Amino acid sequence: MNVPAVVFQPETYQGMQRGIDQLVDAIRPTLGPLPRLVALERPANHKAPELLDNGGVIARRILALPDRRADMGAMYLRHLLWRVHEQVGDGTATTAVLFQTIYNEGVRYIVAGGSPMMLRRHLEAGQGLILAELNRLTTPLPGPANLTRLAESVCYDPALARLLGDSFDHMGQDGRLEIRSGHSGAMKREYVAGSYWDSKRLADTTQAGSPANTRVELLDAAILISDLDLVDPHQLDILFTQAGQAGLFNLVIVANSLSEAVVGTLYRVNQESDTFKVMATRTPGPSAVDQALFMDDLAVLTGGRPRLKVVGNTLSGLTPDDFGSARRAWADRDYLGLVGGQGDARQIRGRLQSLRHTLARTSEPAQRRQLQLRIGQLLGGAAVVWVGGATETELETRKALAERTANALRSAMRDGVVPGGGAALLACQAVIRPRLEQAGCADERAAYRVLQSALEAPLRTLVANAGYEAGVVIGQLARHGPGCGFDVTAGEVVDMAEAGIWDSAAVVKTAVGGAISAAALALTTDVLVHHKNPPQATEP
Repeated sequence: MNVPAVVFQPETYQGMQRGIDQLVDAIRPTLGPLPRLVALERPANHKAPELLDNGGVIARRILALPDRRADMGAMYLRHLLWRVHEQVGDGTATTAVLFQTIYNEGVRYIVAGGSPMMLRRHLEAGQGLILAELNRLTTPLPGPANLTRLAESVCYDPALARLLGDSFDHMGQDGRLEIRSGHSGAMKREYVAGSYWDSKRLADTTQAGSPANTRVELLDAAILISDLDLVDPHQLDILFTQAGQAGLFNLVIVANSLSEAVVGTLYRVNQESDTFKVMATRTPGPSAVDQALFMDDLAVLTGGRPRLKVVGNTLSGLTPDDFGSARRAWADRDYLGLVGGQGDARQIRGRLQSLRHTLARTSEPAQRRQLQLRIGQLLGGAAVVWVGGATETELETRKALAERTANALRSAMRDGVVPGGGAALLACQAVIRPRLEQAGCADERAAYRVLQSALEAPLRTLVANAGYEAGVVIGQLARHGPGCGFDVTAGEVVDMAEAGIWDSAAVVKTAVGGAISAAALALTTDVLVHHKNPPQATEP
């Protein structure tokens, strides 16, 4: 019989604190430009351990702690860190350190007689002051050269930072970027013209009798956009008739499925005609919803009108006006690509504006990734960065690092930057200090003391990780003016703007907002209820 266990204070705070400390202490070494790595064993196989410096991934790999009370604290924080990772791609170590400081110092005050609810109220009031000050400190990223500097502050890899910085300088914040596995230890980058979709369902007819791995291109191509199932070869008669009347010489057919008989007919047309060529691809998208979005965007991009099963469309009634067009179309076994779509420029701009507006209001990570991809496809052009590694572990680590850095660059270009290296958070002490001096009650004073300490914690951690004495560095910074911070790579106090040391403003604000809100809520938790024999934990 599985009887729940109910845990009261002081065991509640003690248990949660143990779990929070274990998780944060596993992530703390990864903070800063000179991080240490965390090795995670891979269960049930003989592969080398994962070497990670990403706090969100480290937290996600920890599925359960043996101590059930500690596990509740660790899993509470784990959920917060993964949410931060999904939203902005970076800042999880900063979030963890902030959360731990606020929670631990808050617990000490509460067990000494303080009010959890009043402390929470004042912590959340202080959160608003800090976020407002971070907004004041936010500036646009100044110049293309700083893209590489910001990238290096995230990935600590000069070669990778240079590739990513140059890529975003070339394509802008909304451009499409792909990180792919290379076949050597070297890294390289290539630019792809136009728009392309991951099809992986390409029909054999695209090859027109060529070897299966050949890429086929058609110039001045007409495009039939559909999710129809083409079964009977006679369905193609209408299609070919309309194409001939319109004077089309190259045709791309996008359809949900093609029978073997249809494939054979298309193959024969390609072999018998020297003036008319056709290639066919199945409609990209793993689901009906994804296919509908693809067809909608492709119609805007090329000026075509989709033929849709859901509204009863067939090829009957097809007219030349239904075809989209592009200067060039290409396809291989994995992708369908278009260059120079001939859609109406005003409609394309309107669609981009609508997608960007939706992206700004969307917080769900999967939806944001889909919207970002659609924007990049409509803009056209993409950068592909090939990341190599001597071992599978190194390759996986560098790819994850590249993706995290790219997310940070994109958010910095969109939302601006603040002084990096913990300097922005340290500067926020200036708006907390007057409130501490004017506080009218013990709970308010305690909340602002906790926040003062938390704002120093990330800087202290990254300085310590780099091998310096945190107290000495804090003292040096106190003697310098605003905007100064400690460059741990050079070992000296510098003006962060002049040195080009920046953090993404969105990352820092997400870390601060998440850590303060979650820690304040955790401090009001009085009772734990857990299963005596919990079901086996599985990774989400």
